[in-house]
Amino acid sequence: MKRKTIGKTVEIVGIGLHKGEEIKLVLNPNDGSNPEIPQGIVFKRMDVEGKNPIVTVDYTHLFDLERGTNIRNEDDVKVHTIEHFLSALSVSGITDIFVEITGNELPILDGSSIKFIEKFQEAGFKELETEIKPVVLTEPIIFSDEKAGKYVIGLPYDGFKISYTIDFNHSFLKSQYFETEITFDDYVEKISKCRTFAFDYEIDFLKKNNLALGGSLDNAIVIGENGPLNPEGLRYPDEFVRHKILDIIGDLYVLGRPIKGHIIAVKAGHFVNAKMTAMIAEKYL
Repeated sequence: MKRKTIGKTVEIVGIGLHKGEEIKLVLNPNDGSNPEIPQGIVFKRMDVEGKNPIVTVDYTHLFDLERGTNIRNEDDVKVHTIEHFLSALSVSGITDIFVEITGNELPILDGSSIKFIEKFQEAGFKELETEIKPVVLTEPIIFSDEKAGKYVIGLPYDGFKISYTIDFNHSFLKSQYFETEITFDDYVEKISKCRTFAFDYEIDFLKKNNLALGGSLDNAIVIGENGPLNPEGLRYPDEFVRHKILDIIGDLYVLGRPIKGHIIAVKAGHFVNAKMTAMIAEKYL
């Protein structure tokens, strides 16, 4: 398949989840015409001086995966919370893009990836001359954290499919399972609008630690003892597990290449996803 970028420059402005600051993204085509911009998914921190502001998406650049997917360069210049953006890039088939960003985290928008999808559609697409090969899983790969009951398994499959199970010890949210083929149309219909979520008892802790300062009922589902606190309720009865599928698609796309395989995840999160990504990279890249 051919590498692909966007067709024209577009902008997105929104609030960052953790710092609560307004962030501006300028999404530019990355078609190889500028020799100073590397191939692939590339961020440039517009607010950084005296250090290299270029941060490229690569599984070796991941760090601090407790509450999001974050990358940094050799000068410790960081870009936080990239998973929803990468998820949208992955299903849109975009392999190359140059993103100018005014802060250290991506805007959370409505907590899903649909706004990014819509912006890519507005920009259009440009096929590049160079080829990119998908990562084809040819035998099982397993990462497990048995103590925590967390697992991710990659199996050979002619396509891209994800099966995901969540399981919480909570009065409202317990176990949910969802499985879907990852095609653009299915993703837009079933996954792209599913929002990030947190439990109400986590909010005070996060804010006291200067996290989720930009979080609100406009960009996340907050789960109380008896259900969501959001006035509009849920977009799908199983929106929570569907959002986890949105996340893992983005986490796997730090490889910068599409995957052919069946990913089965149980109670996984960004850290566990990154372990699977590294195992895939070490075997196939």
